[in-house]
Amino acid sequence: MRDARSSGGRATRRALATVVAGAFALTAAGCAAAPDGTGGIDVRTGDVPNQDVVALPGELEAQIERAVEQLPDLAEAALEQSGVPGMAIAVVHGDETIFAEGYGVRQAGTEDPVTPETVFQIASLSKPLSVTGVAAAIGESDGRLSWSTPIRELLPGFAFADPVVTERATIGDAFSHRTGLSTGAGDDLEDIGYDRTTILERLRLQPLDDFRSSYHYSNFGLTVGAEAVAASRGESWEQLMDELVFDPLGMTSSSARHDDFLAHDDRARLHAFEDGEFVAAYDRDPDPQSPAGGVSSNVLDLSRWIRMLLAGGELEGRLIADADALQEAMTPQIVSGAGPGLSGRPAHYGFGFNSSPQVSGRMSISHSGAFALGAATTFQIVPELDLGIVVLTNGAPVGLPEAVAAQFLDLVQYGEVTRDWVADAAALFAPQTAPSGDLVGESRPASPADPPASDGLVGVYENPYFGPLVLEVREGGLRALIGPDGGTALDLDPWDGPVYAYAPSAENAPYGSLASATFGADGSLRLDSFDGNGLGTWTRAG
Repeated sequence: MRDARSSGGRATRRALATVVAGAFALTAAGCAAAPDGTGGIDVRTGDVPNQDVVALPGELEAQIERAVEQLPDLAEAALEQSGVPGMAIAVVHGDETIFAEGYGVRQAGTEDPVTPETVFQIASLSKPLSVTGVAAAIGESDGRLSWSTPIRELLPGFAFADPVVTERATIGDAFSHRTGLSTGAGDDLEDIGYDRTTILERLRLQPLDDFRSSYHYSNFGLTVGAEAVAASRGESWEQLMDELVFDPLGMTSSSARHDDFLAHDDRARLHAFEDGEFVAAYDRDPDPQSPAGGVSSNVLDLSRWIRMLLAGGELEGRLIADADALQEAMTPQIVSGAGPGLSGRPAHYGFGFNSSPQVSGRMSISHSGAFALGAATTFQIVPELDLGIVVLTNGAPVGLPEAVAAQFLDLVQYGEVTRDWVADAAALFAPQTAPSGDLVGESRPASPADPPASDGLVGVYENPYFGPLVLEVREGGLRALIGPDGGTALDLDPWDGPVYAYAPSAENAPYGSLASATFGADGSLRLDSFDGNGLGTWTRAG
């Protein structure tokens, strides 16, 4: 098994963009025939025009029943078409889990079946679960805590690069990705082994985009907000999730700690996508960003959580989360994506939830999760239909869970599947598993210049964000040691004069990545895959 932190990669291009999930909530669908048989669209009007929706082709209960009956065949066909090893699905309606099944295997090459009890790493599906913890904490705070509470009041030692943002940023800003931190800010530190405390402290070195008017999906930006809420209660985030979410909801197989996931015998292995195949090669420890991506769970537990969402914060007569805080979180707070062109529908993000209208006119609340090292998940609820679905897979993000959810909701709302969702989703998600780095697809020059003398390069290089880099000689090239205690090794091979090549391998640098390491005449060393935000240059010490 290879460690997910074995070497670094460009974090800024790997966080699953929530606009992708928005695209699945908004893509075209078929039309229902009008009652008079004229072939027009039957529109059911609401109290106001923005509540008008395309009518269902049949009675709701019958539509759901027919869609559920087709789910097993859809699931099996989707696994076959995609090559993903395993998947689990649950459907919730009318405060009941009406469907829960597993398909495929927990690990490729074995016969260990996926069941509804199989525990998966759910990646960024952790975010709306964390929102539930915040909404519960708000409800217990007697008015002392809200989405508008400034982070500085709860984490006085935390700072952004801009003192104005440090002063004004709220918990809601963190959970809606509008602090100005770039997509993936801090993920690059996690890739090379730094812990949560160190990463959050070094976020002050990250450049910022416009505060509250820009949207950039940021795991550690959200984690800051979660840590602030935990600090308000004098406990760790993991304790908060146990106390306010997992225990009261009866989610007995769920945890925000990676060690708890590893302790399950019935757990799904991650499968990265390498050379066109899904390979079980990695362990992904997301504890540093646990509020954003560190939860493990199964579809039975998550169906209980979805029941609570659809019931406005209650489950089986018990209030779990403050209803107003939960509703605010599921309400659009910022535009998360648009296009293409003027014909493209916008996608929106609330606090830790995608919140956008479907083509039918009904609002969809959703979130997807993905690890390039081998997990892809999604959930989607349609409150007007009192309906929700969750799909967990153990394969790298190729759009499979989103495709299955889209097929199911097509059947409910339109009576037919409207497109080849599996193929279309695979094309949309292809960038998520594509190699990164400036040398991908490049060939070494036929007559490269000689590299500099190694004895003039070896030594210690300093970087305030990434920490020290130790450069040493190895057979055939150089080796750079970075991260805590130099635990991440990058082998540098001569490319052309002062330019070397290295192959990063981590959550944010998928299989096949290749990047340049360039030595400057001023004693600097720039690693391309770490320079997405301009922080990837080390200076030789002494």
